[in-house]
Amino acid sequence: MPKVLTILADAVALALAMGLAFGLRRLIPGGPIHANAMSHVIVAALSVPLWTAVFARYRLYRARNITSRLWELEQIVHALVAGLFATAGLSFLSGLRVSRGWLVLCLPLALLTVECERELVRRAFGALRSKGWLLRPVLIVGTNLEALGLAAMLRQKPSLGYEVIGFVTVNGEDVCPPSDPPMLGKVEDLPRLLRCTGATGVLIATTGVDWETSNRLARKLTDAGIHVELSSSLRDIRAERLTIRSLGYFPMIYVEPVHRGGWRALAKQAFDVSVAACSLALLAPAMLVIAVLIKLDSPGPVMFRQMRVGKDGQLFPVFKFRTMVPNAEQLLEMLRELNEADGPLFKIRRDPRVTRVGRILRAFSLDELPQLWNVLRNEMSIVGPRPALPSEVRAWAPELHARLRVKPGLTGMWQVNGRSDIPFQEYVRLDLYYVDNWSLWTDLAIVAKTIPALVLRKGGY
Repeated sequence: MPKVLTILADAVALALAMGLAFGLRRLIPGGPIHANAMSHVIVAALSVPLWTAVFARYRLYRARNITSRLWELEQIVHALVAGLFATAGLSFLSGLRVSRGWLVLCLPLALLTVECERELVRRAFGALRSKGWLLRPVLIVGTNLEALGLAAMLRQKPSLGYEVIGFVTVNGEDVCPPSDPPMLGKVEDLPRLLRCTGATGVLIATTGVDWETSNRLARKLTDAGIHVELSSSLRDIRAERLTIRSLGYFPMIYVEPVHRGGWRALAKQAFDVSVAACSLALLAPAMLVIAVLIKLDSPGPVMFRQMRVGKDGQLFPVFKFRTMVPNAEQLLEMLRELNEADGPLFKIRRDPRVTRVGRILRAFSLDELPQLWNVLRNEMSIVGPRPALPSEVRAWAPELHARLRVKPGLTGMWQVNGRSDIPFQEYVRLDLYYVDNWSLWTDLAIVAKTIPALVLRKGGY
């Protein structure tokens, strides 16, 4: 049922894009005349099912393949380009002439409508799954830490579509799972447990199962029509970086290295400079208004300057609009015991040092607009990890220093995933995930998600 609904939703989005493209093309001088309208309608009607077939070819209707928005976006772009060529070929073979301008307009409009429709569908399915609908019941084979972590993650994220019924132990592992979900039995009992629980899938925690057992289970269960998934034992590595290949009779996972240099570094630098320069030019009047409001609201300077740790551990001055009283640093020690953040971070939801104007600026992250100047100075990037204080860096675990391999960012994964609401461990995980999986696509996706995150004000205080 979810697949059928998604196909229908895609068809509506594609038809809408084609209709909008025709309307816009008629507004442009030299657009299609009324006599060609029927040709466009017929070609569009024939093309919509053709494009959904192309979507299926690009695996856009397999739930297991579209858990990543970034991967889905890449595949949608490829599918739309292929669909556009298919439509042009259909027009040529059928003798139904259509406007080339209409074809060109279909591509960006289809990308817009399909992306919006896919997000609405994703949210609708997520809402249903959070209420216990459309979930696949699964058993987890293994009771070690990896298995427990997998179960906890699936419980926290019902939008992924799994309901863990229980655990199945192998050789009596040394970690005992919690009572909910329960430990249901041993691996020898798996056929009976599948029948009794109605589970249609099995997740195998490979670090808790010997290779002979996992091989035997994969063969038997898939032959019985049960969906089988094996963990890779890796965490926070983008699936797009993993390639399965044969090494003799062993399927091996090759992890693609992250390329941060060469043309990619130049492209990121060009993107940073152009976005920062254009943003400063466009936002200059608004920034002037903010400066006046800060000055009228409380005594003290308009700008706040603070040393932060940048790429390779280099210190640099970060610029922000002042949102606190002038003696905020001196008052910090008095407020330490009110800290609501864990780890080395310091956050108070109702910080008494924040001014009236400052509270509004922080809610929408407008206080960080002057950091565009840091981007132009090559000290920061538009997208990157949060710029950390030297005191925070001194409290870091050794593995967190890996985030210093890239420049800190004006926005980042921490920004679009809850800002101050996320715990320190999640903040660490998101930063390292970004550094370990960086790509230009990732930066563009984060930029696209930043504006909705700011408008919703989640975690902004």
